Amino acid sequence: MTLDLDAYLERIGYHGPVEPTRGVLDKLHLGHLTRIPFENLDILLGRPIKLDLESLQRKLVQGRRGGYCFEHNTLFAAALEAIGFGVTRLAARVRFGTRGVTARTHMTLRVEADGERWLADVGFGAGSILRSIPIEPGRDVDQFGWRFRLVDDGENRVLRARRPSGWADLYAFTFEPQHAVDYELANHYTSTHPSSPFTRTLTAQLSASERSLILRGRKLIEETPLGESASEVGEDELLGVLAERFTLVFPPGTRFDAPRAVPSVPPGSGAITPDA
Repeated sequence: MTLDLDAYLERIGYHGPVEPTRGVLDKLHLGHLTRIPFENLDILLGRPIKLDLESLQRKLVQGRRGGYCFEHNTLFAAALEAIGFGVTRLAARVRFGTRGVTARTHMTLRVEADGERWLADVGFGAGSILRSIPIEPGRDVDQFGWRFRLVDDGENRVLRARRPSGWADLYAFTFEPQHAVDYELANHYTSTHPSSPFTRTLTAQLSASERSLILRGRKLIEETPLGESASEVGEDELLGVLAERFTLVFPPGTRFDAPRAVPSVPPGSGAITPDA
């Protein structure tokens, strides 16, 4: 299955040159983040999360839905490679919101452009990078008032974000290339295990240059570089909020219930092609 690049570019609202340069990379990165939401709603509807390119195009492009890291970054990597970028798929351990060591359940990307290497990631959700950043550590990067830096921690490189309370780790990664089967296993855990937050809590997020919008459970949060505000969403308001604020449209009467039994695509099923 090959990517329908024209359909993808239309989905993210990009109409500029199609060439493997840093400028194009950053415009694609920002367009993807601000047009395709981060969400876990299929999990709560009892649907499997499929990572083959055909399924991703059908859901995120044609169906105008969103997804989480494996879906976003698999699709983004395919688009970048179709344009001619060099892409290395990586795995990360999420650090934000925890002090313990977590499994490698996040997908991120190293991209080659203009003779240099960049960290690109359209799948972490709100509060993460809006454009690519230099993969080398030590440089603070300002993106529309949001500030980021990469630092080394032993064998790990760590993405950090400036929060109102100070610098916070988002995730730690190494440079070992990952294969489709690595993400298949991580996706199986993340989308089916009862301790995964994605099987327990409704999540929808949509980034913009000046603010991030987050729906977690029934709490709607608007976050800026200076702080956040929150309000509660009633059950009868939920579908309207998803449609109006996150561009996620569902039929009347749709319910997102958690926890629930979630069917999965078991490891080794062939659901992911080796070069997806």
